[in-house]
Amino acid sequence: MKQLNVGMIGYKFMGKAHSQAYRDVPMFFPDTAAKPVMKLICGRDKAGVEQAAGQFGWAESVTDWRELVARDDIDIVDINAPSDAHKEIAIAAAKAGKHIFCEKPLALTLADSREMLAAAEAAGVKHMVGFNYRFAPAVRLAHKLVSEGRLGRIYHFRAWFLQDWIVDPEFPLVWRLDKSIAGSGSHGDLGAHLIDLAHYLIGDMTEVIGMNETFIKERPKPASMTGLSAKGGSGGEKGPVTVDDATLFMARFAGGALGSFEATRFAPGHRCTNSFEINGSKGSVKFDFERMNELQVYFTDDADDVQGFRRVLATDPAHDYVGAWWPPGHTIGYGQTFTHEVVELLNAIGEDRQPVPSFVDGVKCQAVLEAVDRSIEERRWVSIGDM
Repeated sequence: MKQLNVGMIGYKFMGKAHSQAYRDVPMFFPDTAAKPVMKLICGRDKAGVEQAAGQFGWAESVTDWRELVARDDIDIVDINAPSDAHKEIAIAAAKAGKHIFCEKPLALTLADSREMLAAAEAAGVKHMVGFNYRFAPAVRLAHKLVSEGRLGRIYHFRAWFLQDWIVDPEFPLVWRLDKSIAGSGSHGDLGAHLIDLAHYLIGDMTEVIGMNETFIKERPKPASMTGLSAKGGSGGEKGPVTVDDATLFMARFAGGALGSFEATRFAPGHRCTNSFEINGSKGSVKFDFERMNELQVYFTDDADDVQGFRRVLATDPAHDYVGAWWPPGHTIGYGQTFTHEVVELLNAIGEDRQPVPSFVDGVKCQAVLEAVDRSIEERRWVSIGDM
C-alpha cells in the first residue's frame, strides 16, 4: 500500500480532530488506497507544538510552516490554522507539488479562494476542503434519498446552526471574533457548513437575501485562548467585535426549491445544534447533529394509520462508512466525521481523482457567503452568478 507523509499546520481544536482521524484510519479502514504517516506538525509556539506532537502522535514538530511545505518528504499539507493563513500556505503548498487538505472556510474572501483553486489546478495536485458534516452517515442517507428521487420534487430546505458559547458579554475577544483573522463570525464559521450541506443535498443556489447583527460590540481582550475557550486579561482592557454574532438569509435554488438559513452564537441552551429539514413532494427528512446517528424520515405513501416521521438509526452496514466501525446500533461520534474525510482524501489520491468536497466546493460556498454579505449591505436580493 502506498504511504503518504502528512505535514499538518495547526495543533489546537481542529489539529486534534485531524490527528485523531489520521490515527483511526489504519485501524478501522485498513483497505484505503493509501496509508497516512503522521510525519510533521507545525505551530508557532515551540513548547505548545512539541507537546501536541507527543500527545497526538506526530513524529516531528517545527514552528515555521514554510519549512514544512519545503520538505521533500511531505506529500500532504493539512491546513487547520486560522482562516487568514489559509491562502498563503495553500498556494505555497500547491507550488511545492503537495496535495492539500484545508479547513473551511477556504479563505477570507471569494477572490482569495479562487486564487487557491487556480494554484492547485495549475499544479495538478489534489485539493480538499474540510466540510466534515457531509460525512455523517445519517447525512449521507439524506443525500441518497434526495438523489434517488425518493423524496420527490424538493420544495424546501431549511437549516439552522445554533450555539451559545459567547452569550456571556464578558467572554474574551478570541480570534474568531476578529474579522481580520476569521473573515466573518457565525456566518463564515457556522453558516458555511449549512451552505455546503445545502449544495451537497439540494444543489446550487441562484440568489440570496440576508440580515445580520453583532449583539455585543466590545469584549475583554484575552490572556490566552484554545479552541472555543479563553481566559480574559487582568487589565480589563476591551476591544471591538468586528464580526457578526448572528446571520440569517433566504435563498432560491436552481432546481426551484426555497431555502432558509440561520447561524447564531446567541441561542442559549444550544451547544451545537446543526440541523436541517428537507420537504419534498413524496416525503421529508430531518437531521440534528446533536443526535448525529439519527435521521427522521417521512414518506407520504405510508398507510394512513402509520403516517408520521420514523426514526432511522444510521448505524447499519447499509449506511456509508459505519460498516468499518462497530456492530449495528453502536453509535459513532463527531470525531469519526473527520476520519471519513481522511478516508475520502486518501482514496482520492490513491485512485488519482479529486476528493469531494474539493476547493471547487469551497469556492462555491465562499460565493454564497459573500453574496449574503452584499445583500445585507445593499439591502436587496443578490444573484450568485454576479459574484
